[in-house]
Amino acid sequence: MTLTPPSPAVLQLGYSFCPNDTFIFHALHAGLVPAPLPVREVLEDVQTLNDWAVAGRLPITKISYRAYFGVMDRYVALRAGGALGRGVGPLIVTRGDVADLNGKTVASPGALTTAELLLRLVYPEVKVVRMRYDAVMPAVERGEADGQPISAGLIIHESRFTYPQHGLSRHLDLGAWWEADTGLPLPLGAILVRRDLAPAVQWALNESVRASLDYAYAHPEASRAYIRQHALEMADEVMQAHIDLYVNAFSLDVGEEGTRAVQELRRRAVEVGAVQDSGLPLFVEQP
Repeated sequence: MTLTPPSPAVLQLGYSFCPNDTFIFHALHAGLVPAPLPVREVLEDVQTLNDWAVAGRLPITKISYRAYFGVMDRYVALRAGGALGRGVGPLIVTRGDVADLNGKTVASPGALTTAELLLRLVYPEVKVVRMRYDAVMPAVERGEADGQPISAGLIIHESRFTYPQHGLSRHLDLGAWWEADTGLPLPLGAILVRRDLAPAVQWALNESVRASLDYAYAHPEASRAYIRQHALEMADEVMQAHIDLYVNAFSLDVGEEGTRAVQELRRRAVEVGAVQDSGLPLFVEQP
């Protein structure tokens, strides 16, 4: 996809095609809530957005928390709009019983996803082959990708609701593992803004994202066609279940508990050598 250079009068906002993102950002994209500058949508899959953030391509973007820890020198997370929670984690699925995945190959939705970080925390010796998230289940169903045998797949987004249709079984719920191990909600994705934007603009964007979600809750029918447009072949009940699962109180404000969860995920990512601790603040602050 070719992007025009960002204009000082317009901010490009990157987010995924998934119903939780289109639900949250519809009102902001459509100009139904105030914003410090007009916002132009850029929709892409999460791994592409992660890669673009490494290059500093967009001024505002959705990103995996794992990827965020590596770009904190140029981005800071908004308190609103993110995905954290309980019962929201990625799943490891298989075609049959597999006792231990260490030394085996798992299909992953991306190196910079929170899902792959969790996988490596549980199975340090795992091998991965990476692909777009919606190609993971078909690859596991076939048992191979690019000629490599695959023992399991790491699934995210709506795949958590549809994997039985592919004849797959749940091997491990990584979110449940995280919750049991830490007692905290699982951080999945954040909304970032460039640190070189003025603090007042950063905070105004946080408030715009929160207002967009408030609008979505108050006018659920307003975003329906927009969500459906980007949900492709997703059934209506799956689309709504996706929103109900991934959009919650942490999406309005990460809060104290959510902040502790993100701090713990960063600590563990540093501990296993996935990232270095920048020492920078995680979230925007009100000026």
